[in-house]
Amino acid sequence: MKNKGISVIMPTYQHGAFISRAITSLQLQTFREWELIIIVDGSTDATIDVINCYVSDDRIKCLSNKSNEGLGAAINRGLEHAKYDYISYLPSDDLYFEDHLQSLWSLAQSNPDAAFFCSGAKHNYQDDHTGSGGQKCFGLFIDIGYQLVQVMHKTTTQRWLERNELVTDSLNVLFWNQLLDGAEPKFTMKITAEWTSHPSQRHKIISERWGGGINLYKQFYQINQKLKFKSAFGGLIDENVEYLGFDHLPVISNEPSLKILLVGELAYNAERVLAFEEKGHQLYGLWMDEPSFYNSVGPLPFGNIIDIPKENWQQAVQKLKPDIIYALLNFRAIPFIHDVLRADLGIPFVWHFKEGPFFCRQKDLWDKMIDLFQYADGTIYLNEEIKCWYEQFFHFDVPLSMILDGDLPHIKRFEGKPGRLISQEDGEIHTVVPGRPMGLSPIDVQELSKRKIHLHLYGDFYHSVYKSWIDEANLLAPGYLHLHPACSPQHWVAELSKYDAGWLHIYDAENFGELMKASWLDLNYAARMSTLGAAGLPMIQRDNTGHICASQSFTSKNGFGIFYHSYDDLAVQLSNKEQMNRMRQEIWGKREILSFNHHIDDVLSFFREVIKSKKIVH
Repeated sequence: MKNKGISVIMPTYQHGAFISRAITSLQLQTFREWELIIIVDGSTDATIDVINCYVSDDRIKCLSNKSNEGLGAAINRGLEHAKYDYISYLPSDDLYFEDHLQSLWSLAQSNPDAAFFCSGAKHNYQDDHTGSGGQKCFGLFIDIGYQLVQVMHKTTTQRWLERNELVTDSLNVLFWNQLLDGAEPKFTMKITAEWTSHPSQRHKIISERWGGGINLYKQFYQINQKLKFKSAFGGLIDENVEYLGFDHLPVISNEPSLKILLVGELAYNAERVLAFEEKGHQLYGLWMDEPSFYNSVGPLPFGNIIDIPKENWQQAVQKLKPDIIYALLNFRAIPFIHDVLRADLGIPFVWHFKEGPFFCRQKDLWDKMIDLFQYADGTIYLNEEIKCWYEQFFHFDVPLSMILDGDLPHIKRFEGKPGRLISQEDGEIHTVVPGRPMGLSPIDVQELSKRKIHLHLYGDFYHSVYKSWIDEANLLAPGYLHLHPACSPQHWVAELSKYDAGWLHIYDAENFGELMKASWLDLNYAARMSTLGAAGLPMIQRDNTGHICASQSFTSKNGFGIFYHSYDDLAVQLSNKEQMNRMRQEIWGKREILSFNHHIDDVLSFFREVIKSKKIVH
């Protein structure tokens, strides 16, 4: 039998600056029959030193993991050592008010048949010029459920899901759902705890809604393993499935091997860099900090890329002596890439930039971006249109350059056979948006529905971001908007080929052929272009003839595009079965130009040209 009291579980990671207040808040409780079990989950900061100031209190015990094992594993270890008949939780960045445990204990004694008890909590404490204060929640937090600091429950043999099973910010999925299993929670209806808000909270590290995601999660917790990952607002990412078959790709070249140092981040379709390994080259990675969900960084779940530690990276790079630095790809990586450039390591430096110059202007990165174009030994532009646009700003020559979209996927993403068209089943037209419905409004969905054109929207994260848009579209066009979870790359061909056509970004160009007037939409290639291309889909765009429009130029040149002036015009084109079949066959025959592998020999030739030029200069 367990003893009567409360075992408080405190998982902690890198919270040396927070944990003292949390422990003190527990020591000040009016309820005295408690124990604290701290699980230091691989912290490398001063956490242990702070805890040592409190271990003279014999109610406090400390367990340590050599490396970070994750929230579920840390809590489960604490549960194994718990001696009391009730369990409560105190994350090391949160705190109890003095009557917290007593109010939960009293509630439990009044409800002996209940097993789950919940306090109210103060949260989202903020200071600004209008005042200082926080919000209050007396039970379940909207969207994210019960938080650890609120909950007390009876001891149980059930255990939390661990990292090797699933990573999620949903505590309901990790444990609460199985613990409750239909039972009714009991509420104190008192605010007796604070769920502290700060940028490094676990749910913010995980959730795309807060700028987190799998890339930031792996970097923050220093994880080097494949994960099954699902945030409350994002799609499921199962790296064991998504990168199946990418670990042992055959080498298909006898060229002399290069040591290529990737610097920055890889954005979407990061597995494309394995094309270098298939050509016999060794890849190394030196990555930006604090990546967003669209910034792929190491450790990567595929291939044989060796990461360079950020500590003393200059010495490590000089010791490595790579043949070339390949710096890429998007604006968030620019500060670190600029640091590497300015370190003047004497290594040939290629700068490959995609998205985007307008972000750089907004984020005060313009001067660093221009520096990279000016001082890199070689530059890779997204397309000819944006190359000409950049050259408006250059007072210098860029002697070595090439053209290539940096988001292109690996050729393995093009494997599979096309599926049967949905339109062959119901006689209506079905189109797809893999991501944001960029440029489409609910009224557009209504207009499409009048012409028997369906819109299928893929992506869990965007379903939450566009919830009001979706609700309005469903009211205006019932039965014509269809929601699907995110389509993983290994399913692009089988899943997306069922549709008649796919949507690129929809907009009306306003530049009238004048480069000075060009916007980012005029100059960009949407990342979904290769997604739709892999599935052999014609790509729907507004007809911007007479304007500079890079995506229209590319898709028109290659026979990939459907360009429309009105929805009647679009409906006529999509209904022309002979023309649509011919277009799909043509796209299927040449779609591999949208894979990185198709261009790898050109990239390597460019690298060798840059290396040769650097040697001549020096």
